Amino acid sequence: MSNSDSPGGSEAVLTDQDGHVGVVTLNRPGAMNTFSTGLATALDDALLEFEAADGVRAVVVQGAGDAFSAGIDLSEHRTLGGETEYEEWVTRMEQPFLTLAEMGTPVIAAAHGHAAANGIGLVAACDLAVAAEGTQLGATAPKVGLFCMGPAVPLMGAVTRKRCLELLLTGELIDAETAREWGLLNRVTDAGKHVEGAMELAETIATKSPTAVQRGKRAFYEMTDMSYGEALAHSNGRFAELCATADAEAGVDAFLDGDPLEAEEWPEG
Repeated sequence: MSNSDSPGGSEAVLTDQDGHVGVVTLNRPGAMNTFSTGLATALDDALLEFEAADGVRAVVVQGAGDAFSAGIDLSEHRTLGGETEYEEWVTRMEQPFLTLAEMGTPVIAAAHGHAAANGIGLVAACDLAVAAEGTQLGATAPKVGLFCMGPAVPLMGAVTRKRCLELLLTGELIDAETAREWGLLNRVTDAGKHVEGAMELAETIATKSPTAVQRGKRAFYEMTDMSYGEALAHSNGRFAELCATADAEAGVDAFLDGDPLEAEEWPEG
């Protein structure tokens, strides 16, 4: 499967499937996988396609070439004029961040090289993130007279307020180990092993109940802005709904019988 980047006519995003794991590749290596309108649209389409696909239980997002993503393609900025056009443009660029939060399917970023501006936003927006040793991450937009306002939204949920503001206000890059210490990354791998590390996480998720994982992820994001009591009440309702599913019935019975279900044994649908 593939999607076209209309400005250049190239395949801006490539998709593949490895067992229960969907793989999305940002494919503008000559432009460091910067977000053109075409790439942003194709990325969103690819995520939605995997969300709807039977058998896909996790998704890995990687970048082709030397970088994960160096942000937004600023050459498009010159083609626009006025606040209305700029808002329409950036809304298209940031739509994948919203889609990631609304999906039930977990998505894992596999970063290398540079993840800057919208690139660090994509890392933060994914549910989990892995990066290769030596990866540089930053909210670099102030260097060109802009500000990473869109990436700030997922970053606020990924790191502490002080760390988030340090990234946003300084525009400086941090290395992968620092990003892991700050909570932006789950794992740092050896150079060249970032996709392998992300796939390991994805395949681990794929062995678990797909119904439980998808419903649980949605409940997590629903509860993010609730008060403590509201979140507990909401979780109780969602848990009760999950208890009534075929996955719960089969999974609990198998566990009590001493033979937990394998990846291919979960009920379909």
